[in-house]
Amino acid sequence: MIVFRDPSEVPAGFGPSVVAIGKFDGVHSGHRAVIDRARVDALRLADGARVVAVTFDRNPLALLRPEICPQSLVGVEQKLRLLADAGADATLMLTFDRALADLGAREFVEHVLVGALGVRIVMVGADFRFGRGGAGNPALLRELGPEFGFEVHVVDDVRAIDAGRRVSSTWVRELLDAGDVAGAARLLGRPHAVRGEVVHGLKRGRELGFPTANLSPDLEGFVPAEGVYAGWLVDEGMPGDAASTPRSSVRYPAAISIGTNPTFDDVDVRQVEAYVLDETDLDLYGHTVEVEFVSRIRGMVAFEDVDTLIAQIADDIVRVRSELT
Repeated sequence: MIVFRDPSEVPAGFGPSVVAIGKFDGVHSGHRAVIDRARVDALRLADGARVVAVTFDRNPLALLRPEICPQSLVGVEQKLRLLADAGADATLMLTFDRALADLGAREFVEHVLVGALGVRIVMVGADFRFGRGGAGNPALLRELGPEFGFEVHVVDDVRAIDAGRRVSSTWVRELLDAGDVAGAARLLGRPHAVRGEVVHGLKRGRELGFPTANLSPDLEGFVPAEGVYAGWLVDEGMPGDAASTPRSSVRYPAAISIGTNPTFDDVDVRQVEAYVLDETDLDLYGHTVEVEFVSRIRGMVAFEDVDTLIAQIADDIVRVRSELT
């Protein structure tokens, strides 16, 4: 997938394109339905049209209303990978700064969608807003379409069959906050994951016989509720290594802990650490890894002594193994 960080990076004559616009936070099943629809429309145009996702490097609320801005489900690099997996041919990752926030709706259409991308079809959700003060909406896009030569398709919401509720990033966050990673996976269409560098910790796990890979606190992705989870650790290698490409990454079954080590009470902030099953000599320090959550085993509790904790960890591993097989 081609990635552009600014409209000026798009080469002349790049279009025609089918453009899907949105925050794409989490790239959940609703977002992927939009990309799927865009791919169908691109084939219908039959003139080499490309599917382009136009999105932002942060939630616009982070600039406009930071006091109510929710935490993002994924980081920028995660979002780019997920959009590529969903089938986008290119992504224009716009920096949402004051200049972009002040750009008028018509100017956004003329300079970004038409001028840079040569748009033929624009795909948005019914509640999509854009341009200075949120003045742009699907109705305005339809007004501008004939002038600039593009169609507008408003994509219906995707609803969960069992709940009848609209699939949304807000709903995914609610589930993750409750530790329901399995429920979140149903909405996402894949396991939720966090991604970051493996750093040195207190080596408490190694002392207990279960060495863990500790992720840096500045990891990408929404961290679920405290507890112990079954999941996978995907080793992408050192930055710049051949192993950093998805094709050559290594995937390990893992028991994942999120919390502050309440038994020892020696960690100030929540940390994500993963014990790779049956591996005690892996050297992952400095590697970029992605930790995928499959199911929650239990909540996080403080144990009365180390022996009780070790026995519980051993039981956790048995349950994790069962969940992953």
